[in-house]
Amino acid sequence: MRRIIILALLLGGMRLVLPLGTGSSSAHSLLTFGFLILAAYTSGEVAVTARLPRIVGYLVAGVLFGPSALDIVNVEATRELAPVSSLAIALIAFLAGAELRWSELRERGRAIALILTSELGITFVALAALLVGLRGYVPFLQNTPTPTVIGFSLLFASIAVVHSPAVTMALLTETGARGPVARTTLGVVLVSDVVVIMLFSAVLALARALVPPTSGDVAAISLGGVVWELAGAVLVGAILGAAVALYLRFVKRELMLFAVLVTFFGSEIARLVHVETLLTLLTAGFVMENISRDGDGDALRHAMERSGAPVFVVFFALAGAAMAVTEVVAIWPLVLPIVLVRAAGIWTGCRVGGRWARVPSETGNLVWMGLISQAGVAIGLATVIAEVYPTRGAPIRTLFLATLAVNQIVGPILFRMALARGGELSEGEQPQVLRTEVPST
Repeated sequence: MRRIIILALLLGGMRLVLPLGTGSSSAHSLLTFGFLILAAYTSGEVAVTARLPRIVGYLVAGVLFGPSALDIVNVEATRELAPVSSLAIALIAFLAGAELRWSELRERGRAIALILTSELGITFVALAALLVGLRGYVPFLQNTPTPTVIGFSLLFASIAVVHSPAVTMALLTETGARGPVARTTLGVVLVSDVVVIMLFSAVLALARALVPPTSGDVAAISLGGVVWELAGAVLVGAILGAAVALYLRFVKRELMLFAVLVTFFGSEIARLVHVETLLTLLTAGFVMENISRDGDGDALRHAMERSGAPVFVVFFALAGAAMAVTEVVAIWPLVLPIVLVRAAGIWTGCRVGGRWARVPSETGNLVWMGLISQAGVAIGLATVIAEVYPTRGAPIRTLFLATLAVNQIVGPILFRMALARGGELSEGEQPQVLRTEVPST
């Protein structure tokens, strides 16, 4: 009850103070940023009281105070705070790469590859078949010839199979889980982003053959650069990771400031040379961890966790604010079967892949629950579709974002349940990244 009162007081104070910052966009952004830290953190504590992941509280705070509800964090504010989200994604990607060790990849590599191949393949086919079957009810498939139906169904399926490294890393860092369920899920999620980008490129090429775009050759540009986006990201990330390892070896000072600079400049370099940011920072973290001396990588990770805590809270709150709640409500009869079929495909694929790889059933039967969350590169891929096919691509993006909104809320809850069932949660667990140093009010 005390935290609910705190939220009410924050809301009332924001209502009073917000008009004072309307004359300056920078003042409005700072005010919104501070409000989100306090409000989302408090909502996270409420979620913990209800035995839910803190991330759900952050997301719900974003929905509640975002454009879909109270509109304290309006659309303009979410655009102004976009750099915060970019920094958070870079931090999460670097931390995720730093969690991977070469010895562990060799040990779990076969299981990760087989589970990923199985669950992505089954889910992709199931989603494409569902859209073809529901063609009369899908806005961008109605009254279209069969080649168009197949092309756009495959395009939607290629982005709908994506997972969320951000949510996975946040849950693992919050709970401190390091068991087989946690490690296998993390490996599958991280590798899946690379696979999804390649899958999307191939499907986009097929879609262009079936349904030639009428608005320029945007698709050709995207396809022509995809090899560089992936290979270049690995190259740039490896160089960055080696540079970080050298700094830790010979300097190792002001790590909190250095952690922010690494992720900021890493993401900027990736943008300037047109490579995939997530893969670049992930590679950098992986290289840093595996060539650094013992203890150096741990010191940098802890510095990142401390310096990035407020950024992560705001990042998930902004993700909640960006959720298209009204769109979900408007097309829920279509969103619901997509969400259920996707979950069923992931469940089936993980079980098939787990048995194929001879993963113990107590691990293989739980991994699917960590793969429901969505975000990351798929939003960018959906935007590419909208650019290539302005007329039909926009409804594809709308349907995907509505589906993502549901999975983004349900996914963290399921993953925490999986970790609990796997015995990888401890009593009184203390989060590391997402527990900010915000004083209690």
